[in-house]
Amino acid sequence: MALVTPTTLKTAPPPRTNRMTLASVVRGKQAAPYRILIHGVDGVGKSTFGADAPAPIFLGAESGTNHLDVARFPMPEGWLDVLDAVQALTTDAGGFKTLVVDSVDWIEPLIWAHVCETANVTGIEDVGGGFGKGYTAALDAWRQFLAALERLQRAQGINVILIAHSLIKPFRNPEGEDFERYVLKLNEKAAGLLREWSEGVFFANYRTFAVAQKGKRTRGVSDGARMLYTQRTATHDAKDRYGLPTSLALSWEEFDKAAVRGEPASAAELVEAIKANILKLPAELQAKATEYLTGASTDATKLSKTHTWINTKLGQAEQEG
Repeated sequence: MALVTPTTLKTAPPPRTNRMTLASVVRGKQAAPYRILIHGVDGVGKSTFGADAPAPIFLGAESGTNHLDVARFPMPEGWLDVLDAVQALTTDAGGFKTLVVDSVDWIEPLIWAHVCETANVTGIEDVGGGFGKGYTAALDAWRQFLAALERLQRAQGINVILIAHSLIKPFRNPEGEDFERYVLKLNEKAAGLLREWSEGVFFANYRTFAVAQKGKRTRGVSDGARMLYTQRTATHDAKDRYGLPTSLALSWEEFDKAAVRGEPASAAELVEAIKANILKLPAELQAKATEYLTGASTDATKLSKTHTWINTKLGQAEQEG
């Protein structure tokens, strides 16, 4: 018979405490740092948007931010450099309040190279014998990255802005004719993961209008305004959990103001802006705009759409005039 000694006795675990009680229920909106993904066309001002965020520090493999007076981590030479940078901020934020990753589609090749090195192959298509297994393996690295960002936000309360480029891809429409739209310039699996993780996915582009000319094809005309589009449409990917208007100026100040407010704008502010702009419309459009205003009443969302419609008509009138 074996001798039982104190060292061989197992200590019973402490009784589990139930945290899920009515006394632990928390109500209302919870303050949290921003977690957003912005994609858009080249040169529209995505990096400038990030530079205007509170106390930003940039992390990325691009040199397109050289014109900005911002703090930067050294350019990552490998995937582990990216993780090391996030960990450094998690340990000590150093006064920085926003991490701008510029851009995720330039970082993606670092992930692929890491996956290939681990699998001892030369190309992402060769991992695991092919059949897309390399891109699936890359998702594990992306999840590791997002988990690191979450730890950073919990530890330091830092905003995270992920910047990506856009490309135009055909969309197979199950409900009708196929069409082209702007999507993230990333592998589809990675793009889906980043979209899911982000609280806001916004599309940045120049504001354009369709102008019809007699006897000629309709042409797109831009007034040069840089816009941030917050709702998914047939033309681009987007999502919004901040209660933003469907579009706003590509400006950190405008975004933050709208996100804090949590609604498109106050009804009173929109009504005043709409009334002022109605007077600038061509006479033949003023009655219709007034009808829209009356129909919107005090509904801020409807008023925002009316405001956007009027601004579009004003832009068209300026281009044609």
